[in-house]
Amino acid sequence: MLERPRSVAELQELVARSEKVRVLGTGHSFNRIADSSGTLVTVADLPKVLEIGTSGATVSAGLRYGEIVPALQARGLALHNLGSLPHISVAGACATGTHGSGDTNRPLADAVYAIKFIDASGELVTLTRDDPDFNGAVVALGALGVVVSLTLNVERSYQISQVVYDGLPVQRLQSDFDKVMGSAYSVSAFTDWVDPGVMVWRKQKTPQFAPEWLGAKVADGPRHPIKGMPADYATEQGGVPGPWNERLPHFRLEFTPSNGDELQSEYFVPRRRAGEAVEVLRALGKQFTEIIQVSEVRTIAADDLWLSPSQGRDTVALHFTWVQDEAAVRPVLEKLEEALAPLDARPHWGKVFAADAATLAQRYPKVRDFIALANRYDPEGKFRNEYLDKYLPQ
Repeated sequence: MLERPRSVAELQELVARSEKVRVLGTGHSFNRIADSSGTLVTVADLPKVLEIGTSGATVSAGLRYGEIVPALQARGLALHNLGSLPHISVAGACATGTHGSGDTNRPLADAVYAIKFIDASGELVTLTRDDPDFNGAVVALGALGVVVSLTLNVERSYQISQVVYDGLPVQRLQSDFDKVMGSAYSVSAFTDWVDPGVMVWRKQKTPQFAPEWLGAKVADGPRHPIKGMPADYATEQGGVPGPWNERLPHFRLEFTPSNGDELQSEYFVPRRRAGEAVEVLRALGKQFTEIIQVSEVRTIAADDLWLSPSQGRDTVALHFTWVQDEAAVRPVLEKLEEALAPLDARPHWGKVFAADAATLAQRYPKVRDFIALANRYDPEGKFRNEYLDKYLPQ
């Protein structure tokens, strides 16, 4: 049953009387993380809160980034980064470790400096960065409670220009990784790991750019991340400066994301192992041919959040968009994870992966601390589901 509470008090009462509760975000996960044998809750109908100050913005959990960033921009303020889609909810994105790109940019959840959630007893809990539990409570996979609001750090607004390059030799991505990924404020490299040419999207604060770069050439028109797809809903390219919120995502808010016609996986390796990771993927490329739509390479700065994929280390994110055929994708995932295992690759919590609980506990060193934290806020396992029991067993 899906419940749509319209007030925080109604949500508290619902949580208190329910035996099992899970919360739905905007549906951009690709595994069973949000499933429940009991009550499913959406916070989308809670009163919308958007309180903007000079150093922070408090937002209700159901708001999407696309709803809050125009208001920040109108006040001359900004977030440090955004994901590729502005359609995702703030709370859902932070809870699963969603990120953008950029050598100096931490994941989206790093902007959070206060979080308010409803625990298993129905009580409201507020944690700030001064609280010892805070680093375990932001990327929390819904295991601690139902998030009601988040307070985000903001900064002065800035301009971004987006330039797309075609045909970067894939060997340059391997040999000159730091030069490629450090060439702009936010950089994404798109490939299928077979084509010898890589498409690079550079989102930069300085609008100057060269027509040729590292063997690549500026695109002769707008591009979609997947070659051959229409670029109508991609954010503006061609080096035209614009507000941060209109350039950092790959897609415009008017675009309706696909729903159910793809699968996604993502793996996170230490930045210092980037060249080795590219070599591994190039060697596996032909095995992806029948199932891959596109792969994206991004970078993330280290953070301190316990279940964050970039916790404790500067990170390279290796993202894969697959066709919607799990029977065909699963065997390839197993080979991919086996090949990336020596690089200490962490799978994304909200996407398709093959790793078991023991592997996750090894790759994410704060897992045991997190499970203990969840048990304190939810001693009876009200917020647990099959996914949490399988991958984060008590």
